[in-house]
Amino acid sequence: MYVVLAALFFFAILTLWVPAYWPVTVFQVGIFALAVSALAIFGIRRMRRADLYPLVPLSFAVAWGLLQWGTGHTAYAFDTKTAVVRWATFLAVFLAGVSLFRETEVRHWFRSAMLWFGSVVAVVATVQTFTSPGKIFWLFPTEYADYVMGPILYRNHYAAFIEVVLPIAVYEALRRERDSLLYSGMAAAMFASVIASASRTGTILVTAETVVVIALLWARGRTSARSVGTALLRMAVLFAVFGSVVGWESVWNRFWEPDPMQMRRQLDISSLHMTAAHPWFGVGLGAWPTVYPRYAIVDFGVFANQAHNDWLQWTAEGGIPFGIVMATLFLWCLRPAFRSVWGIGVIAVFLHALVDYPFSRPALGSWPILIIAMLATWQSGWQAKRPDG
Repeated sequence: MYVVLAALFFFAILTLWVPAYWPVTVFQVGIFALAVSALAIFGIRRMRRADLYPLVPLSFAVAWGLLQWGTGHTAYAFDTKTAVVRWATFLAVFLAGVSLFRETEVRHWFRSAMLWFGSVVAVVATVQTFTSPGKIFWLFPTEYADYVMGPILYRNHYAAFIEVVLPIAVYEALRRERDSLLYSGMAAAMFASVIASASRTGTILVTAETVVVIALLWARGRTSARSVGTALLRMAVLFAVFGSVVGWESVWNRFWEPDPMQMRRQLDISSLHMTAAHPWFGVGLGAWPTVYPRYAIVDFGVFANQAHNDWLQWTAEGGIPFGIVMATLFLWCLRPAFRSVWGIGVIAVFLHALVDYPFSRPALGSWPILIIAMLATWQSGWQAKRPDG
């Protein structure tokens, strides 16, 4: 059953570029069916209540959206219903994960599958962006002229996807001496692909992830000093080579743009005004684009589809209570993410959400939620003195 879950997640990423809604529907229906089946067969027994805490904010999000829709506290009922389905998808992903990931072997298999998939996508994305800009898999043209990364049209969404997977590669490179070169190569390929995407926040976060994983493993003695030194040398060489191949010029120039946060700052101000006007119930989940023109402080001349800050958008759409509940989910993730080391990608995506919207797409936002489910089951085993690497 976990193979089906992997297939659904890979399908969702590979079809992110499709302008129609049917791939999302296939993914969501598949996740709902899998969650029901997994719960019926395996259940979620043998887990502490504290390890199941993510159920609280995810369930709250679904219930809060339904309350908004049912009581008319939304500016656009259709978008709120769509948002409820998206949050229900995240909830189903978590439920399916905690049902299927109770065994160490399954978690290892799934992390390995994610790692191989992410590495292949990274290589394809990098080659594609230099040899066939604006086209998906060299075949399907898009409206974008450049920085189309594999099946993902938006560089920051691509960076968020890699942020989830990269820590696993660095972790394995340091923990597995026999295959260290292989995993170091995977990490370097993914790191270089983010450089090629020219995502500024992505570049900062994948660099920070790499440093944090190395520091945590060394500080906790979970790998020998010799292994760390050897792996560091391999990764340093490979990162330098891969980075030189894709080139640093594009992302470096973007860092030196005058006031690169101007648009996001203005959107943030509008979101704060929106929250101030609707502090308790918000404007309705998913309704930010509909309400934004009323609170806009500048005309960009284009449709503002998202706030480019998931945290402020959650608070504007769901009110202050919704924002607080989502913050508790992030806070819960900190302990198991740092303990596991391989799970710190979740923290990176939540931080990326401060300047973008990685949770706006069901297919993309489900990846960190899946890691959260993995962390919940891992932590349960850790508490029972049955940790896995």
